[in-house]
Amino acid sequence: MKQIVSVAEMAMSTQPGDIIVTYALGSCLGITAHDAVAGIGGMVHVMLPQSSMSPEKAKTNPYMFIDTGVPAFFRALYDAGAEKKRLKVAVAGGANVQQIGNDRFAIGKRNITFLKKLFWKNGILADAEDVGGRDARTMNLEIGSGRVWLSTAGTLKDLLSADVA
Repeated sequence: MKQIVSVAEMAMSTQPGDIIVTYALGSCLGITAHDAVAGIGGMVHVMLPQSSMSPEKAKTNPYMFIDTGVPAFFRALYDAGAEKKRLKVAVAGGANVQQIGNDRFAIGKRNITFLKKLFWKNGILADAEDVGGRDARTMNLEIGSGRVWLSTAGTLKDLLSADVA
Protein backbone atom coordinates (compact mmCIF):
# COMPACT_ATOMS: atom_id res chain seq x y z
CA MET A 1 0.00 0.00 0.00
CA LYS A 2 1.22 3.51 -0.76
CA GLN A 3 1.18 6.00 2.11
CA ILE A 4 1.49 9.66 1.18
CA VAL A 5 3.19 12.05 3.58
CA SER A 6 2.13 15.66 3.04
CA VAL A 7 3.93 18.75 4.31
CA ALA A 8 4.22 18.70 8.11
CA GLU A 9 3.25 15.03 8.37
CA MET A 10 4.88 11.75 9.36
CA ALA A 11 4.12 8.12 8.54
CA MET A 12 5.54 4.79 9.72
CA SER A 13 4.91 1.21 8.71
CA THR A 14 5.84 -2.37 9.50
CA GLN A 15 4.17 -3.76 6.37
CA PRO A 16 6.84 -5.03 3.93
CA GLY A 17 4.71 -4.17 0.89
CA ASP A 18 4.22 -0.54 1.89
CA ILE A 19 5.86 2.39 0.15
CA ILE A 20 5.89 5.75 1.87
CA VAL A 21 6.19 8.74 -0.45
CA THR A 22 6.32 12.51 -0.19
CA TYR A 23 6.03 14.88 -3.11
CA ALA A 24 7.41 18.32 -3.92
CA LEU A 25 10.29 18.56 -1.47
CA GLY A 26 11.47 22.06 -2.32
CA SER A 27 12.98 23.95 0.60
CA CYS A 28 11.33 21.40 2.94
CA LEU A 29 13.23 18.32 4.07
CA GLY A 30 12.19 14.70 3.85
CA ILE A 31 13.84 12.34 6.32
CA THR A 32 13.53 8.57 6.19
CA ALA A 33 14.68 6.05 8.79
CA HIS A 34 14.57 2.26 8.44
CA ASP A 35 15.44 -0.54 10.86
CA ALA A 36 15.69 -3.80 8.90
CA VAL A 37 15.88 -5.96 12.05
CA ALA A 38 12.71 -4.48 13.58
CA GLY A 39 11.09 -4.32 10.14
CA ILE A 40 9.98 -0.73 10.58
CA GLY A 41 10.51 2.43 8.62
CA GLY A 42 9.12 5.90 8.39
CA MET A 43 9.29 9.30 6.80
CA VAL A 44 8.73 12.86 7.98
CA HIS A 45 8.27 15.99 5.81
CA VAL A 46 9.35 19.08 7.78
CA MET A 47 8.95 22.64 6.55
CA LEU A 48 10.84 25.11 8.76
CA PRO A 49 13.81 24.95 11.14
CA GLN A 50 12.54 26.29 14.46
CA SER A 51 9.23 26.15 16.28
CA SER A 52 9.98 29.48 17.97
CA MET A 53 8.59 31.01 14.74
CA SER A 54 5.13 29.80 15.78
CA PRO A 55 4.91 27.96 19.12
CA GLU A 56 1.13 27.56 18.73
CA LYS A 57 1.52 25.72 15.43
CA ALA A 58 4.26 23.55 16.91
CA LYS A 59 1.89 22.42 19.66
CA THR A 60 -0.81 21.36 17.22
CA ASN A 61 1.57 20.03 14.55
CA PRO A 62 5.13 19.36 15.69
CA TYR A 63 6.05 17.92 12.26
CA MET A 64 5.97 21.39 10.72
CA PHE A 65 9.32 22.21 12.35
CA ILE A 66 12.67 20.43 12.44
CA ASP A 67 13.31 21.07 16.14
CA THR A 68 10.01 19.48 17.21
CA GLY A 69 9.14 17.16 14.32
CA VAL A 70 12.41 15.29 13.90
CA PRO A 71 12.72 14.30 17.59
CA ALA A 72 9.02 13.28 17.62
CA PHE A 73 9.62 11.19 14.48
CA PHE A 74 12.58 9.33 15.98
CA ARG A 75 10.77 8.84 19.33
CA ALA A 76 7.85 7.24 17.48
CA LEU A 77 10.24 4.87 15.70
CA TYR A 78 12.01 3.95 18.96
CA ASP A 79 8.67 3.43 20.71
CA ALA A 80 7.70 1.02 17.90
CA GLY A 81 10.86 -1.07 18.35
CA ALA A 82 13.50 0.58 16.15
CA GLU A 83 16.99 0.95 17.58
CA LYS A 84 19.13 4.00 16.89
CA LYS A 85 22.26 1.98 16.09
CA ARG A 86 20.42 -0.03 13.41
CA LEU A 87 18.68 2.85 11.65
CA LYS A 88 19.59 3.74 8.09
CA VAL A 89 18.77 7.41 7.62
CA ALA A 90 18.34 9.39 4.40
CA VAL A 91 17.67 13.10 3.87
CA ALA A 92 16.44 14.94 0.77
CA GLY A 93 15.25 18.45 -0.07
CA GLY A 94 16.46 21.81 1.14
CA ALA A 95 16.43 23.27 -2.36
CA ASN A 96 16.32 26.90 -3.37
CA VAL A 97 13.47 26.63 -5.84
CA GLN A 98 13.23 30.39 -6.39
CA GLN A 99 14.11 30.76 -10.06
CA ILE A 100 14.20 34.57 -10.04
CA GLY A 101 16.72 36.38 -7.88
CA ASN A 102 18.03 35.17 -4.57
CA ASP A 103 16.09 33.37 -1.88
CA ARG A 104 16.73 36.05 0.72
CA PHE A 105 15.29 33.87 3.45
CA ALA A 106 17.38 30.85 2.34
CA ILE A 107 14.88 28.46 3.96
CA GLY A 108 16.34 25.39 2.25
CA LYS A 109 19.88 26.15 3.37
CA ARG A 110 18.70 27.01 6.89
CA ASN A 111 16.76 23.74 7.06
CA ILE A 112 19.81 21.72 6.03
CA THR A 113 22.09 23.48 8.52
CA PHE A 114 19.62 23.16 11.38
CA LEU A 115 19.00 19.45 10.70
CA LYS A 116 22.74 18.69 10.56
CA LYS A 117 23.25 20.42 13.91
CA LEU A 118 20.33 18.50 15.43
CA PHE A 119 21.66 15.19 14.08
CA TRP A 120 25.17 15.95 15.38
CA LYS A 121 23.81 16.87 18.82
CA ASN A 122 21.91 13.57 18.98
CA GLY A 123 24.59 11.32 17.50
CA ILE A 124 22.69 10.58 14.29
CA LEU A 125 24.50 10.29 10.98
CA ALA A 126 22.69 10.39 7.67
CA ASP A 127 23.66 7.37 5.58
CA ALA A 128 22.68 9.22 2.41
CA GLU A 129 21.53 12.67 1.40
CA ASP A 130 20.51 14.62 -1.66
CA VAL A 131 20.08 18.23 -0.56
CA GLY A 132 20.33 21.75 -1.94
CA GLY A 133 20.20 22.68 -5.59
CA ARG A 134 17.17 24.20 -7.30
CA ASP A 135 14.93 21.23 -8.09
CA ALA A 136 12.07 19.83 -6.04
CA ARG A 137 12.21 16.12 -5.27
CA THR A 138 9.82 13.24 -4.69
CA MET A 139 11.12 10.83 -2.02
CA ASN A 140 10.12 7.17 -1.65
CA LEU A 141 10.83 4.57 1.06
CA GLU A 142 10.11 0.88 0.50
CA ILE A 143 9.44 -0.68 3.92
CA GLY A 144 10.29 -4.28 2.99
CA SER A 145 13.79 -3.45 1.76
CA GLY A 146 14.65 -0.04 3.20
CA ARG A 147 15.36 1.22 -0.31
CA VAL A 148 15.06 4.99 -0.72
CA TRP A 149 14.83 6.61 -4.12
CA LEU A 150 14.14 10.06 -5.50
CA SER A 151 12.57 11.51 -8.57
CA THR A 152 14.03 14.89 -9.49
CA ALA A 153 13.05 16.70 -12.67
CA GLY A 154 11.95 13.39 -14.19
CA THR A 155 15.14 11.53 -13.26
CA LEU A 156 15.13 8.56 -10.86
CA LYS A 157 18.00 8.21 -8.39
CA ASP A 158 18.65 5.54 -5.75
CA LEU A 159 19.59 7.20 -2.49
CA LEU A 160 19.81 4.12 -0.23
CA SER A 161 20.03 0.54 -1.45
CA ALA A 162 18.00 -2.28 0.05
CA ASP A 163 18.87 -2.90 3.72
CA VAL A 164 17.48 -6.31 4.54
CA ALA A 165 18.37 -7.86 7.91
